[in-house]
Parts: sequence; C-alpha cells; structure tokens
Amino acid sequence: MVQRLTFRRNHSYCTRNNRVRVVKTPGGKNVYQYVKKTSTGVKCGDCHCTLQGIPQLVRNEAQRCSHTEKSVSRAYGGSRCAKCVRDRIIRAFLIEEQKIVKKIAKEASKKVVVAKKD
Repeated sequence: MVQRLTFRRNHSYCTRNNRVRVVKTPGGKNVYQYVKKTSTGVKCGDCHCTLQGIPQLVRNEAQRCSHTEKSVSRAYGGSRCAKCVRDRIIRAFLIEEQKIVKKIAKEASKKVVVAKKD
C-alpha cells in the first residue's frame, strides 16, 4: 500500500515556493523534501547569454557569497562574456588605429598642398 505523505510546513497549496519531492529516509520512511527555487543565472549585458564560471544562485544566496565567487578574474568579469569583452577590445583598438590613419592622411594632404604652392 502507498504511504500517505504530509507537508512538513503548514502550507498546503501547490505554489512555486511549495514544491516538494519524495525522498526515502535511512529508516525506510518516505518524506517530502522541499525543493529550492532556481535562478536564471547572471546574463551578459551585451548578448544576453548566461555567463560561465558564475554559480546560478537565488538573490539572497548570492548576497552571502564573496565577490570572487560571483565574478571571473578578467576585465568586465561578472557582467560581460569573454566574446563580448574580446569584441570591445578589438573595437577600441581599431578605433585608435583609425584615428592614427586619419591623422597621417591629414598630414600627408597638408604636405601635398604645400608642395603644389611652391
């Protein structure tokens, strides 16, 4: 015969916070064990993918963790994924290169104008 189970807490409604699963104790009894809520995890601010290396914790559990557990040791560690950081670095480098090229082109055009006048 199936063993009847009762909730351990005084909350009988089937809500998101009251999820349970059946677990067999070492004494051979079946009891309800409450399942914790899961988090969606930390997302990248640019591409909205889930960040690797960071645990998916519910907010109050995340507040209790140290900063090193919630981030990765890299620039933009806990907020951007590696791909987006790489793209940002490359974009910044190319913008700087473009500025230098513009500056050189401007100086070359000045020399050409001065040479034509002579």
